[in-house]
Amino acid sequence: MNAQSSILLLALGVLALMTGLTGIGHLIRRRRPPGDAGVEIYMTRVNSWWAMVVLLSLALLLGLPGVLVLFAVAAFAALREFATFARKARADHLSLAASFYLILPAQFVFVGLHWDLLFAVFIPVYAFLLLPVVSALRGAPERFLMRVAELQWGLMICVFCASHVPALMTLEIAGHEGKGVLLIAFLVLTVQAGDLLDFWFGRRFGRRRIAPGLAPRTWAGAAAGTGSAALVGAALAWLTPFPPLLAAGMAAVVAATGMAGSLVLIAIKRDKGVQDWSHLIPGQGGILDQLAGVLFAAPVFYHLTRLVWLP
Repeated sequence: MNAQSSILLLALGVLALMTGLTGIGHLIRRRRPPGDAGVEIYMTRVNSWWAMVVLLSLALLLGLPGVLVLFAVAAFAALREFATFARKARADHLSLAASFYLILPAQFVFVGLHWDLLFAVFIPVYAFLLLPVVSALRGAPERFLMRVAELQWGLMICVFCASHVPALMTLEIAGHEGKGVLLIAFLVLTVQAGDLLDFWFGRRFGRRRIAPGLAPRTWAGAAAGTGSAALVGAALAWLTPFPPLLAAGMAAVVAATGMAGSLVLIAIKRDKGVQDWSHLIPGQGGILDQLAGVLFAAPVFYHLTRLVWLP
């Protein structure tokens, strides 16, 4: 099946899936008491999926440049959300400006130019070494390590991890040429499916929480979500160069990674005393609230794919 046929089949499948999920939500809503928290959260997540599907579809029509722009904008919004709650001082203004207007665009330019080595080390090596120097030269040693570390951590989550999504389109896998966009679809669908089903099963089965006092996620829900994501991955193996069994394993790994990433960002929000990262998406929080799992899973999926399929 050529790339165009695969993308068309995927679009029809996603449309049918989203319509089905929306219909199930409305059916359950009619049978539950008005304002049921579980149902409303479910519908909120499904609605956010619709928004992501529309935006990603528009970007995919433009190919790699469209996907680069989409995720660069998403990374900018996510970093802005993170920086809002990060500890900072007047001396850090130049470091913040460099992060938003130099490091962030440069990272995505390196992806677009296929400069794989520089893309892989630019933020975790050079940006990490540069930013503390910039802040140190400005003075203000109070809470210096904490301020620098939070900015570096924000760059890793919001920019470095996000850049691995469009980077999937640059992988030149024999027999899968021109289908990198399908790897993005596989990543997003399996991570989001695992997260949604983890939430759904965790509310109904299992009592042992993974992180008591942090989130209502349970070990049973995580296991069910990971297993369900594996089944979804096997069903979507045609999107990838992987055979069904390997696709299921990859889906399980990225889904579990996504769940772990969601917990990390929840912990940061609890530390900062906030419910949502922002109100960018009315009633649904911010970019980090919606893409936490995908951001954490993207580098893992990218490097596993390179390890298994590239020489």
